[in-house]
Amino acid sequence: MKFLIIAAGEGSRLSNRGDSKPLIPLLGIPLIERVILNVNKVGLRDFYIVSGYNGEKVRKHLDQFSQNRDITITHLINEEWEKQNGLSVLKAKGHIRENFILLMTDHIFDENILARLMETENDDSEVRLAVDYNIDNKMVDIEDVTKVLVDGNDRIVNIGKNIEKYNAYDTGIFHCSPAIFEALEESVANDDTSLSGGMKILAKNKKARTFDIKEKYWIDVDDEKAFKKAENTLLNNLKKTSDGPVSRYLNRPISTRISKYLTRKRITPNQISSFSFSLSMIGAFFFFLGGYVNLLIGGMLAQVSSVIDGCDGEIARLKFQTSEFGGWFDAVLDRYADAFLLFGLTCYTYLPSKNFLYLLVGFLAIIGAFMNSYTADKYDGLMKKKVVPGKHYFRMGRDVRMFIIFLGALINQPLLVLFVIAILMNVENIRRIIIFYKNG
Repeated sequence: MKFLIIAAGEGSRLSNRGDSKPLIPLLGIPLIERVILNVNKVGLRDFYIVSGYNGEKVRKHLDQFSQNRDITITHLINEEWEKQNGLSVLKAKGHIRENFILLMTDHIFDENILARLMETENDDSEVRLAVDYNIDNKMVDIEDVTKVLVDGNDRIVNIGKNIEKYNAYDTGIFHCSPAIFEALEESVANDDTSLSGGMKILAKNKKARTFDIKEKYWIDVDDEKAFKKAENTLLNNLKKTSDGPVSRYLNRPISTRISKYLTRKRITPNQISSFSFSLSMIGAFFFFLGGYVNLLIGGMLAQVSSVIDGCDGEIARLKFQTSEFGGWFDAVLDRYADAFLLFGLTCYTYLPSKNFLYLLVGFLAIIGAFMNSYTADKYDGLMKKKVVPGKHYFRMGRDVRMFIIFLGALINQPLLVLFVIAILMNVENIRRIIIFYKNG
């Protein structure tokens, strides 16, 4: 399926951030790239992009971007970019002859909307618009949003920014047939160059239907206020259903703030993983030195490392740099870091007294932590199937271990740390085994 993206407007309300709206970076990625890469995540790479204002700069940027990302981009030019966006869509007539997806360069949305929309059957003579039925949506600028009136059969009755009666919002995501071109030509002939004008004609002929986005997010990044909302929404969506209690309530709120800053830097997720690992290794080294001050420094470094450890995945998702190697590399470094930290604590408690029991407790803590990590992948996969999509589930993992190490170092109770981790991790592993068994 082909994708048509409208990127012709001036975007004067965001001119303080750049002279070309499609190229304004949102958390380190230009708006137009963010839309394209969001689409690319569902496996598609054939794009038609309509540029207009400052078009040469936009096209030059996209040519380099397409080479870097192995994406096919066909440029279409709208010299009448001052007029409404229906003319930009018309530029694709003759280039796209089958059903296609139409998107706006300044609309940020949940990729699941697109995946579900593409699975929805669409008649060759109809256009289906993704709409938001939540008319109390705080992300929407009620004065600027295009409003939609939908009947009980999911057909559009009326559409426009100034209609008085409505029950949904236009999200700017369309599943189009070539019928959109004929409707737009008729609308232009009636002196209405807007996309909504074409949709009104289709609606009159009962050829305009809707698609409910449910509770998924979308934002029209049209001004400074909406830009801030988009940043916050993307950062809030970095939370994972598999986050443990410490990660959810302590680490993640801190790490997302750090990641927001790091998006402006040329730093890769693997570099962040390596830095987090280095902090853990330095912390473990302080444990080996002995003494309360070294214990405290090591515990603090372990907790800081745990916070930073969340940034690699956050940056990978924000900047579309996720990879199987990156996830595996991070997991390997975490296992090494866990081993050295717990072994350092074991030596800290054992060496002064030479009590064999301390070695046993340390061993149980290490093996419990390793088996906890080993079972995590299958446990997460099972729980995501069992719980309501998007909802958190109970998970005892690395975030808890690192926080216990920090608290134990703070109160100078390293043996208690090892004992608590040994109990918690092994009990959690047994609990997971029981869950796996009950679920076949």
